[in-house]
Amino acid sequence: MYWLLKSEPDEFSIQDLESKKQAPWDGVRNYQARNFIEQMTPGDRAFFYHSSCKSIGIAGEMEIVSAPYPDPLAINPKSAYFDKKSLNENKWLAIEVKHIQTYTQVLPLSKIKKIAETEPKMATFDLIKKGSRLSVMPVSSEQWQILSKLLS
Repeated sequence: MYWLLKSEPDEFSIQDLESKKQAPWDGVRNYQARNFIEQMTPGDRAFFYHSSCKSIGIAGEMEIVSAPYPDPLAINPKSAYFDKKSLNENKWLAIEVKHIQTYTQVLPLSKIKKIAETEPKMATFDLIKKGSRLSVMPVSSEQWQILSKLLS
């Protein structure tokens, strides 16, 4: 399966992942996004998307390398992602991701939206739907192929 995972680069960027090689993807606090993480399996691929920054868009590619596991940040009172309710039952999930590639140029959201105007398979892409703010979302194999061609 294919995914798109968003992060603000001042918190964690594709360059951070590249230097670490592998890292946890944690701190997700949206139930729908958590449900998508629950579906991930090792070997799945994901686009790394930079959000809330100057260059918004797809910045790289990574691989899911672990099954989902309880997010340790949810039960750490010193974490910005601490969730007091999780002390009783931690429902939040994390996964491990491995860096595959940092793209030389970010594929901007504006270009993705432009492609969707003429490519029917991109019209259903969750990223371009009005009001879609999820940090984790599925990408169909057709959408992955279209976007991968633009990025190579």
